Order: sequence, then structure tokens, then C-alpha cells
Amino acid sequence: MNRWCAAGPTLVLLAAMSSSVAAAPPEKLVPCLACHGETGQSQTPEIPSLGAQTAPYALIQIYLFREGQRSFPPMNEAVKGMSDDDLRTLSDAIAKLPAPQPPNDAGEAARLERGRALAQRYRCNICHGANFAGQDNVPRIAAQREDYLVKTLGDYRARTRIGYDATMAEALQPVADAEIADIAYFIARQK
Repeated sequence: MNRWCAAGPTLVLLAAMSSSVAAAPPEKLVPCLACHGETGQSQTPEIPSLGAQTAPYALIQIYLFREGQRSFPPMNEAVKGMSDDDLRTLSDAIAKLPAPQPPNDAGEAARLERGRALAQRYRCNICHGANFAGQDNVPRIAAQREDYLVKTLGDYRARTRIGYDATMAEALQPVADAEIADIAYFIARQK
């Protein structure tokens, strides 16, 4: 079974009609919210939250999908035929969505400490910022879905997810699966 949102026209229409969406995101953002969450906080396994993502990073990612340099059929189809101006409008709208919120649970203290220490050891905060909010073309990862972080970090390490440069693949080479899990646990609980 595919693990992506197959938002049909009915779901997109319902999202467009809801009161918070009707408050006017750009038209091209409405289908995105069907999978990535009405306010930019995903409720779908392995689908990232887009809220407060940096506009330059979002622009790069949707450009890579449009050009087929990143392959995920629902995303490739969603941005197919969009102009550069459409992509800029979309990335600017994504950046204005509210930041996702971490899980309500406080988390396990020992695991949070392991994750914090590993994030520091592997210097995640150097590029993503001390609060993991991202900057410029580096993504916001604070309060991102834990399952998405685990998947994405593993994909970078396995070199099955490409970036616009090799930084993430290289940085993740020495990181073990258990360490990825603890880093994701920690970062998902950061505001």
C-alpha cells in the first residue's frame, strides 16, 4: 500500500471549504494542505509538516519535484506545469503557515538527552540553527513529524533521497539507526 495522500477532488474541495482554509491561502496551496495538514501540520504518517518552512528551502524542494529531480509521484504531479512564479508564490505561502507544534507528551527524559547530545555531536544545529527553525535554504526541522524525520534521515544516509548538494548524505554516513531514531525523537519535540 502506498503511504502517500491520494487527495481526490472531494477531499481538496472539503479542505478549500473549511473555515481556516477559506481564510485565503493562495489557490495553489489548497491541494497541498489536503496531505500536509490544513494549517501546515501533517497528520499523515511520513508526510512532512510544511508550517513555517523557510521559503527558500520550500522553493528548492518544489522546484526539484517539478523538474523530476526528486521523485514522489503525488508531488511531481501536483507541481507539474507550475510556473516559476507559481512556485515562488507557493513557497512564500508555506513560510507564512504557523509552525507545527511538538507532541503533547513531555517525552522520555533519558531519550531526549541522548537525542540532544547526538544532535550536538553530529552538529545538526550548525546548519538548522540552535532552535532547529532552519535558515535560508536549510529546512525547519523543529517539531517535524518524528516518523518523517526517521524516514528522511535514513533516506539521506542511504543516498536514496537527493539534496541539492551532498551535505546531508555525507553528514549521516556515520550515524547508526538507533542514533537516527533518538535524534528524530529529540528534534520532533523542539518548538
